[in-house]
Amino acid sequence: MLCGVDGAALPFLDSCVLSSKNWNIVGTACGSTQLVFNAVDFVEKYACNDTVVLPCIVINLKENNDSSMHVSWKRQGQVFFSFSGPEQQTYRHESVPSANFLSKMDLSKGVASLQLKNAEATDGNYSCEVTELNREGETKMELRTRMERQFDLIQSIVISALLVFIIALCWAQLGVIALKCETVRKKKKHITVACSIFTVIAVVAVVLFIQDGSISMNQIGLAFTILPAGMLMVLQYSIFKMVLDDLTHKGYALMGFQVVGYIVAVVGFALSVSACPSVLLSVVIAGLVVMAVADLLALVYVYSCSRMKDHQTPRKAVEEPLNDTKGVMLE
Repeated sequence: MLCGVDGAALPFLDSCVLSSKNWNIVGTACGSTQLVFNAVDFVEKYACNDTVVLPCIVINLKENNDSSMHVSWKRQGQVFFSFSGPEQQTYRHESVPSANFLSKMDLSKGVASLQLKNAEATDGNYSCEVTELNREGETKMELRTRMERQFDLIQSIVISALLVFIIALCWAQLGVIALKCETVRKKKKHITVACSIFTVIAVVAVVLFIQDGSISMNQIGLAFTILPAGMLMVLQYSIFKMVLDDLTHKGYALMGFQVVGYIVAVVGFALSVSACPSVLLSVVIAGLVVMAVADLLALVYVYSCSRMKDHQTPRKAVEEPLNDTKGVMLE
């Protein structure tokens, strides 16, 4: 929001932020051949803004008729938007198709401020030249981008910590299998590879998600955090099949618990990336918490099942020779 010398807010410029010391009067005394502007030193735009407004306000127009005015906007000295009052014709460069006056109706009142899409408003030096009959003037400003996070840093750290915790539980289940289930060691290689791939993806996701930088990189990081988490459900099913010949009702219940958590996390992701700044990361956190709890219960379940399988295996190994001996004696 832009503010004047007296501190009053100017609501018509609420899509950018003024960071200059104050409003400067550009031009000479009223009654001269120069037009006088309410000028700013520089304007800051936020990455989350859809549009940017570049202020250009003349305070000493006489005719108050846009038919007697010419307006020319320049970026780095090159004209990218202009308006010719007598012909009522507008020119805009192909790089700024959205550029237009903030209010065409207020042009006759001296408001030649320009509005354009954020993506088209590149940082640099801008100038606005206004001519009214035989009087003219120019005001200059610098456009800067102020770094801004789409996602709250604390919530981002919580999401990253939950992801690390879920991965740790996955490796813990593999560790239990390796230590307790001698008969399935040969089958765990593909699961170990899958878990390793997921770990690498998670590391990349955390780096992109936590760092300060472009919003697009943060969004990719969140996508890498949430979407590949579906791999965990496949891994979990494979782990259950390694320790159990047939999946029990408890196993299916835990899988269902994970699916619910994943769906909540994906919904939270869809809602979060569409809002800037995002206030819905709590939905993502809720989904990951459900998945983490499900993985923790799965670890306990795998541990108890592996102990039962460990106890049954030696017994079966003893029973088979005894049965063979009984068969020989009967013969």
